[in-house]
Amino acid sequence: MNKLFASAIFTTGILAASSALAGEKTITLAVQNMYCADCPFIVKKSLERVPGVANVTVSFKDKTAVVTYDDGKADVTALTAATTKAGYPSAPKS
Repeated sequence: MNKLFASAIFTTGILAASSALAGEKTITLAVQNMYCADCPFIVKKSLERVPGVANVTVSFKDKTAVVTYDDGKADVTALTAATTKAGYPSAPKS
């Protein structure tokens, strides 16, 4: 019984540690093909559909999208793939 209890506590500790390693990140993407007032809306919706995305702000003027996401659930590849699939190729802004 003690081994079962110890094993359960150990497993819980590992799960908690792995979720603690994942964190919230923010990235700015340079977005291509935004030429009209509807484009930022489409870009925003495409990014919000990516699991793990918490917040998106799109600037038509700057042709950028600032994305806050959980890096345990999403990554830059998923974000850029979402905008590209919607017709707006993007890449991390340098």
